[in-house]
Amino acid sequence: MSLLRRTATWEISESEGESDSEIKSKSTYDLPKTDEPITQRIQTEKCDAPARRSEAQNLSVPSTVAPSTPSPGKRRRRTKEEIDADKLNLVQKKKVREKLRNEKAQEKEKKRQEQQRRKQDAERLKCYRPENCLKCLTVCVDSALLQDERSDILLGSLFSLEWKTTIEEQQLLHSITWTRDLPQGEDKPSPVLEEQVLMVLTLNDFLDMVVSIKHAEQKGTEEVAVNSLFKQLSEYLNRNGEKVVTLAVMGPNPNSWTLCSRRHEDQMLRPQMGEEGSDIEEALVFLQLYRNTSVIFLESWQGLTDHVCAITKALSKRPFKQLTEQDNLPFCLDGSWASGVRVERDGTGLSHVWSRQIQQLNRVSPAVAAGVSSAFPSPQLLLQAYKDLDSEVERKGLLADLLAKSGERERRVGPEISNRVYQFLTAQNPELVLD
Repeated sequence: MSLLRRTATWEISESEGESDSEIKSKSTYDLPKTDEPITQRIQTEKCDAPARRSEAQNLSVPSTVAPSTPSPGKRRRRTKEEIDADKLNLVQKKKVREKLRNEKAQEKEKKRQEQQRRKQDAERLKCYRPENCLKCLTVCVDSALLQDERSDILLGSLFSLEWKTTIEEQQLLHSITWTRDLPQGEDKPSPVLEEQVLMVLTLNDFLDMVVSIKHAEQKGTEEVAVNSLFKQLSEYLNRNGEKVVTLAVMGPNPNSWTLCSRRHEDQMLRPQMGEEGSDIEEALVFLQLYRNTSVIFLESWQGLTDHVCAITKALSKRPFKQLTEQDNLPFCLDGSWASGVRVERDGTGLSHVWSRQIQQLNRVSPAVAAGVSSAFPSPQLLLQAYKDLDSEVERKGLLADLLAKSGERERRVGPEISNRVYQFLTAQNPELVLD
C-alpha cells in the first residue's frame, strides 16, 4: 500500500495546474483494477502524462489578453486614398458601361436608319414602276385643240383609260404636254414638266410653216411674219432649249403632198411652193438639223390618239429605266468573247492572246490562226524568222505553206494571208490598209 500511495502522490505533483476534481479522478483512476503488474502500469502512466497535460491545456479557459491579429468580424477603417481610388474606379466603370451602352444604341439606330432607307428606296422604286408612274402622269391638252370636233376621239380615249387629263392653255399653240407628280421624299419640286411636246398642225398650217422657213432661209428670221407658227415655234424653243418638240401634221401621206398642194384651196401657195416637193423636204431637214424638231404625218385623229397614248406609256417607263440602268454598255454582254483571254503571272495564256491577235485580221479563221501560232508560238519568234530570210519575197511567203486543220479538213494558209501577217508585224505606215 505504501508503494501505491507514493505513486499517487507523484502523479499529483506532476499536475500542479489541475483542479481537485481532476486529481480525485486521477487518483481513483490510478487504482489497480486488473491483475496487471504495478511496474508496467507506472511506466504506461508516465508515457501518457504529456498527452494528459496537452489535453488539459486545451480544455483550459482562454486568456483575456487581446490577440495581436485583428478579429475577422471587425472591418479595418479605410484611408482617404483608398476611398478616392474606389470612387475613381467606380466612375471609370460607369463611363465604360455608358460608352458600351451608347455604342449599342448607335449601332441599333444605324441599323434602324438603314432599314428605313431600304424601305424608302423600295417604296420609291415601287412608285417609279411603269404601272404606278402612269398614275402620276397628267396629259395637258391645249384648249385650242377642242375647236376641232374630232378632238372628242382623243379626250374619249384618255378618259376611258382613266388617265389624268387637264385642258388648259399652253405656251405653244395647239400643243400637248405632260406633267409628272414626284413621290414623297424627292428634292425636286412637284409636278415636273416633261420635255416632250407634241404640236398638232393641220396641213394648211404646216404648208404655211414651210413657206415661212423658206423666207427665213432667204431673207432671215426677222422677216418672218409675227403671227407665223414657225416664228412662235422658234421663240418657244429659244426660251425652252431643253424641250423636244414633235410636229404632228394631220394630213395625207407625204408621197402625195405635191398633188395635195395643187388641189389646195389657197391658190397663192402654188407659185411659192413650186411644182415639186423640194421645199417640203428642205423644211423637214431644216427643222431636224437646226431646231431638233421631228415631223410625223397622221391621217386621222385616231392616229393622233394612238401616238399620244404611245408617248404617255413611254414617259411612264423612263423613270424606272433611269433608276435601274447600269454603267456598262447594254450591248457588252458577259461572255468569253467580251472578257478576252486571261493571262496568269507565269505567262499562261499568252499563246491564246497571240492566236487571237492573228485572228483579228480579216478572213483569218481560228484554224489558220492556230496553225500560225503553233508554228511560231510568239511574235518575237516570227519576227526573228523574218530577219533570218534574205529577200522580201521569202518573208512575204513564209507562212504560205503552213497547214491549218479544221476538223477533218486541212488547207494551206496561202500567200495572201501570209503577206498580210507580214505587213501587220513589220509595216511602219500607220495608215496602211491591210485588206
